[in-house]
Parts: sequence; structure tokens; C-alpha cells
Amino acid sequence: MKKDLMKTNVYDVEETLVIVGSCLERMQPEAYKELEKMSSNIYDVCLEETHINMVITKLIGMISRVKIKKIIFATVDKSPHCIQLHYIESEIRKAMDIDDIEMIHYVAVDNKLIEISKETIKKSKSLSELQNM
Repeated sequence: MKKDLMKTNVYDVEETLVIVGSCLERMQPEAYKELEKMSSNIYDVCLEETHINMVITKLIGMISRVKIKKIIFATVDKSPHCIQLHYIESEIRKAMDIDDIEMIHYVAVDNKLIEISKETIKKSKSLSELQNM
């Protein structure tokens, strides 16, 4: 059952977190079903509604209180708001050591999940670097 990330108690989490853009289930239902097979511990958040810094702080609170082993981020592709969800990992790394947590990123396209590398996410934040490629 999907839960609202920002309304969830920081202690009410399991070893695997799946964090999705709130529109993913509606827009890409088959891709969402693939995520449900990975974990039933799914949290949604809308970054049109909630500032990214609030989500970062919430996740830091969860990570610092509960033994989390894996976080999966998944969004629809091409959303200027949802893309921010993929930037959260690097922001959390600046605040705390999360080397023991596996982080996986997906975008949903044509009802399929496509894994996105950390290098691709990093490059997507630098338009000048992309321009020079």
C-alpha cells in the first residue's frame, strides 16, 4: 500500500524504501506494478507540492533512525519536477554517510522501468557539461 512520504512517521519504515513521484501509479501503472514486486514499502511525494529540501530532511530523519538497506527512486520521465527526486541521493550524501545503503534510480517510460545511472543523473544537473558533449 502506497503511503504519503511526508505524512509518515520517521520510525515507520522498513529496510527497503521505494520513493515514487505521486503521479507514477496513475500515469505508468504497469511500471508501478514492477515496483510493487520489489517492495510493498512504497512512499509517494509530489515535488510540485513539496519542496525538495523538505524531502531531503525527511529522508535524513528516516535513515538516521532506522536501518535502511536500499532506497529506490522512481519517477515518470521528462517531468521537470520529478527529476528532482533523483537529485536527493547526492544531497543526502553531502549530509551523512550512506555508503552502506544501495540506491537505485528508475524512470518509467511506456510502462517499463528504465534504470538510470548515477553518472547520468549527475550530468543532468549540468547543462553546460551536456552542451559540450
